[in-house]
Amino acid sequence: MLEKLKKIISGAEADYLDIRYEVKKTTTVAMAGRELKKAGSNSTDGFVVRALKDGGFSSVTVTREDDVPEAVKLVVQGASAMAGGGKTVTLADVEPVQDHVEPDLNGDPALVPLEEKIALVRKYNDIMLNQPEIANTNIAYKEVDREKFFVSSQGTAIRERVCTVSISGEVVARRDGLTQNIRASVGGANGMAALMNRDDVFLKRAELAKELLDADPVKGGTYDVVINPSLTGVFIHEAFGHFSEADIIEDNPPLREKMAMGGQIGSDVVTIIADTLIPNQVGFYKYDDEGVPVKTIPLMEKGVLTGRLHSRRTASEFNEPVTGHCVAQDHGFEPIVRMGTIYLEKGEMSRKELLKQMGDGLYLCDGKGGQTSGENFTFGAQYGYLVKNGEIQKMVRDINIMGNLFTTMKNIEAMDDHMKLSESGGCGKGQLNIKSGYGGPSVLIRSMVVGGV
Repeated sequence: MLEKLKKIISGAEADYLDIRYEVKKTTTVAMAGRELKKAGSNSTDGFVVRALKDGGFSSVTVTREDDVPEAVKLVVQGASAMAGGGKTVTLADVEPVQDHVEPDLNGDPALVPLEEKIALVRKYNDIMLNQPEIANTNIAYKEVDREKFFVSSQGTAIRERVCTVSISGEVVARRDGLTQNIRASVGGANGMAALMNRDDVFLKRAELAKELLDADPVKGGTYDVVINPSLTGVFIHEAFGHFSEADIIEDNPPLREKMAMGGQIGSDVVTIIADTLIPNQVGFYKYDDEGVPVKTIPLMEKGVLTGRLHSRRTASEFNEPVTGHCVAQDHGFEPIVRMGTIYLEKGEMSRKELLKQMGDGLYLCDGKGGQTSGENFTFGAQYGYLVKNGEIQKMVRDINIMGNLFTTMKNIEAMDDHMKLSESGGCGKGQLNIKSGYGGPSVLIRSMVVGGV
């Protein structure tokens, strides 16, 4: 396929041209309660062609191979038409790469019969449904297997397969008209092994849902809080991480000024890393969808902004290094700047010591949706606990945290020594990106506004 793609783009009259062909296979098993709602696989393929000519940049997607020669002509015409009509596009220089990457899978999902996947989902589903006061479940197996072929007019030729699996959903507890739910998720990019022998995870999530029936709604106010690794990851991804994606801030002068390199954004204990090269993690890949090798990027060191995530175009715009973070949902989309795995570095104290340092406040656990509006954020926590004199007390529910990114980053006081990364990912910035992982340690934040009753 790589040789075929090279021939297709050879001779095109453009300053730069690339083509990406990929095959995407998705397998889904979904259950609602004890009913199997869906079980099957779907395979699609297609091409994305991009061209740069005279400062104009254009992209065309097609699904039929017979249409690709015409797509090459159209994309060059489109780039030429865009020239002089707006911002002049340049692409940062990169070294040509030739490589073939296969994932290191412990149990290739492609070799596992659908019946075994259904049986595994049923097993975990039954574990939750069989617990007292559990009223319902919604749980699904999801497998996404992408094989990409990328060729550029500058000599890059890459074939890479990435494969992600997960079993995730929610468990619902009900008593006397009160309903509470907890989310559950296991998975990764290292094959079926990530899903096996995980009974304890689903049992614990069902028990938490039941415990929430006895919890009181949290009282709204301003608290010192410790957030657990899951909630840390959601906060770092949503509130900070997107502002590290260059295309988000490039046409927003006030925000671009606030996110200037060398600026003191957080407290001096805050170090944030974008590392998509961590083996087996959901965000793992070696090359982005521009054929650029991904780099590990320290985004913030001791509170100081030190890095940013880029495509070739935004790297040229900002005059900063290319990072390999230009990713597409699949062959139906041109790539945009996206996070892979992003995390807050851990500290040196235990969680018990972290809670003791906080004193009185809240210990909040696991993200539950939320939104950002500019530099302001609101996130839900699935559950939490009152903390008195550093000791965990009664469980609380119906929790939202809110604040300003820049204020909150400077209110981070400490973190514990236990780091955990998410097992499944997802981000909906323009396109769905399931290879978007996050995490960190538990974190002590002073003066957090908490919404409640």
